[in-house]
Amino acid sequence: METMLGFAGVVVITMLALFAALALQTALLHLTLRLMQPATADRRAVRLTVARGTRMVARAFQLQR
Repeated sequence: METMLGFAGVVVITMLALFAALALQTALLHLTLRLMQPATADRRAVRLTVARGTRMVARAFQLQR
């Protein structure tokens, strides 16, 4: 009987540790995605500026011909 209680205790502690690790991993994933969001927004704005600048250079080159 004492062995079964010991085994049940180990199972319960293992399950609690599993859920705690899962909660920590989920929290860190959400934090990582939240920190990455401004970097992707800035990258999109730079691409639009480069595309417009490229068009301006192409027009200036065409006028010089």
